[in-house]
Amino acid sequence: MRRREFMTLLGGAATSWPVAARAQQPERVRRIGVLMGYAESDREAQAWVAAFREALQKLGWTEGRNIQIDTRWSRADAEMMKRFAQELVAMQPDLIVSQVTPTTAALLQQTRTIPIVFAMAADPIGSGFIANMSRPGGQVTGFATLEGSLGGKWLELLKEVAPHVTRVAVLFNPTTATFAENYLNPLKAASASYGVEVIAVHVHDTTEIESVIARQGREPNGGLIVLPEAFLNVHRAEITSLAALYSLLAVYPYREFPETGGLLSYGIDRLDNWRGAASYVDRILKGEKPGDLPVQTPTKYELVINLKTAKSLGLTISRELQFRADEVIE
Repeated sequence: MRRREFMTLLGGAATSWPVAARAQQPERVRRIGVLMGYAESDREAQAWVAAFREALQKLGWTEGRNIQIDTRWSRADAEMMKRFAQELVAMQPDLIVSQVTPTTAALLQQTRTIPIVFAMAADPIGSGFIANMSRPGGQVTGFATLEGSLGGKWLELLKEVAPHVTRVAVLFNPTTATFAENYLNPLKAASASYGVEVIAVHVHDTTEIESVIARQGREPNGGLIVLPEAFLNVHRAEITSLAALYSLLAVYPYREFPETGGLLSYGIDRLDNWRGAASYVDRILKGEKPGDLPVQTPTKYELVINLKTAKSLGLTISRELQFRADEVIE
């Protein structure tokens, strides 16, 4: 009897082992690559990545438990972007998150199968990333930053704070701002009504930035508009310092420029883009196809004014404009 009881007990235990083993299996870890266009030391970029990770965690994705995130920082260097894109693709992640237009282009040179979610692409159709905004139809989707009408808005703001400006240089690097015409055309269209001459100015390195700003600063009634693109954002400290040195009135695309001493900025809230990117990552990891997820366009804009800089330039910012601002730096 003892032997029969033992064999029965053993048989029952054996049938329960596979169930117990399955219950103890660790959760599948999904791998996410992230290709950044900025340097790892960039405070704003770190804030975006932090917002992305936090949003993922709220959706149930925790590093070390069910996701692994591999991040590469390219410092707006084209060769670095290419090399890091190769590295990330070689890891065969479940998907890759791309920061900006140049990083997305670099990734698409390396893969046409791994899903890509861009957090900040200026002109996804013109750049060849997608076929259609509402139904991208391929491996790529994400969040756009381009709103061409901003060109006219920047000019309007510059004339509002400095009515005497009659000649405006529009600064960008053609390598990293392949989408520049989307801003330049509305700028030029608006220039006649404001009595302003608009000149597109290309820069490729920091020495060219200094020569352009110095030259524009010597021009009577000169002003500057900085386009939203990776190269200029990476070098924002140099740009705002040079604008101050040459007393050049400038309008910028993002809040970090006035935070580092620039006059004022008007542009999108990019933290929203990164939180949105997390939501798309969640949906793709749960089985949805990137090509079925519409590319989202900006909905939130912010005006930031640095009053200290305005005072140093001899400008008086109206109470009305200060009231309209989302933030006034004093």
